[in-house]
Amino acid sequence: MSTQREPPAPSQSEGDVNHSPERRRWQAGHLDDATRALLARDSAAFLHQSVSTPCLSAIRKAEGIWIEDSAGRRYMDFHGNNVHHVGYAHPHVVAAIKAQLDALSFAPRRFASETAVRLAEALGERFRALTGQHGRVLFTTGGSDAIEVALKLARIATGRFKTLSFWDSFHGAGFGAASVGGESLFRSGAAVGPLLPGTEHVAPFGCYRCPYGHAVDADGAPDLARCRLACAAMVKYVLEREGDVAAVVAEPARAVPYLPPPGYWQTVREACHAHGALLVFDEIPTGLGKTGRFFAAEHDGAAPDIIVLGKALGGGILPIAACVARAELDVAGAYAFGHYTHEKNPVTAAAALATLEVIEREDLVAHAARVGAHALARLHDMKRRHALVGDVRGRGLLLGLDLVADRDTKAPAAAAAERVLYRALSRGLSFKTTMGNVLTLTPPLVTTIAQMDAALEILDICLAEETAHAAP
Repeated sequence: MSTQREPPAPSQSEGDVNHSPERRRWQAGHLDDATRALLARDSAAFLHQSVSTPCLSAIRKAEGIWIEDSAGRRYMDFHGNNVHHVGYAHPHVVAAIKAQLDALSFAPRRFASETAVRLAEALGERFRALTGQHGRVLFTTGGSDAIEVALKLARIATGRFKTLSFWDSFHGAGFGAASVGGESLFRSGAAVGPLLPGTEHVAPFGCYRCPYGHAVDADGAPDLARCRLACAAMVKYVLEREGDVAAVVAEPARAVPYLPPPGYWQTVREACHAHGALLVFDEIPTGLGKTGRFFAAEHDGAAPDIIVLGKALGGGILPIAACVARAELDVAGAYAFGHYTHEKNPVTAAAALATLEVIEREDLVAHAARVGAHALARLHDMKRRHALVGDVRGRGLLLGLDLVADRDTKAPAAAAAERVLYRALSRGLSFKTTMGNVLTLTPPLVTTIAQMDAALEILDICLAEETAHAAP
């Protein structure tokens, strides 16, 4: 008798994202026969999973802010999984990879690699500039693994195993990363089985739809005199009551996006210090300049004990991530808590070093702040003109429009968001919808004012069309 289990039914989220009528209609009008054949091969070759299967289309080229599909259509990529901070195929990064391949293509863990050491030193210095303390580093090939390193280090350093993190957060797909994450889609429930013990969760900051029931003004700003940072107070309360939490694991700015209210991270940092918990910031999507500062944490004046970086660190070409910790936390020398085959790979390190050089030489952090401020002003103007836009949020080039069916109730307009997405794709603009109804724009840091204006013009047209579509 077979013991194979029946696969779980697709979640509502999977059906919405991967199999919706709106998606099928877009594909019917935009895919040629060759693309359909490749998508069929893709579906037959890969294990299926929510959000990734089936693919929307196929691309044959990526350069700068652009991707080009197999039929020759070009899209401004304002999604990019946050890997393309310096744009796709940046010539300096490509050249650095080629040169490193010629010089040294691999280094086993037991041997030092000068390129990897230089990268570790560079990230350690960036960490010191943020926290005032020297940082030490371990590299992995992905953000999920770097989160696992941070969790293990926090356990060893504190002698505790509990963590406190936030519902609706995302920290990766590994068992540890999924355990501290707060999205049900990635926690998988009974389909995977029990996750890590001791992973406590609380409601996150999210002022526009405050989970603690507090109101905001017309611009989405909280009344701190009334709410008294209830979201931060809950973190403090749990740390005090538990008494033995190893780490608070969080995104300093949520990639939805949601920004912390003023004083939030200072309050949480003080609570962590008071109760012996480490503060771990996941800057995988937001670090390296995305928010107009090198680290998103810089906006809020809170120094973490550990920072995790990834995604864009490889220049949008190679996979590399990093866990950077206070030197005082270098207490786990007797344990193999990282031990990744490619942890000192000179080629991935060369890609990351070149990426840091591009960010520095082209002044991309300041550029992201300028272009982002310009974009936010235009998005707020859209909000004034389109009742469909309930809230505008963002810093630098982490931008979001929260679409609502009614501004008074803030009822999410998920169907409208999906239609706007596919209208924009038809006009050459790609972005992501998050939480069903938030149009999330995360363009490369190299995006110019002119390119931003072109993208926002497309978005403006699509919002107007959606309003007309909804009119009786």
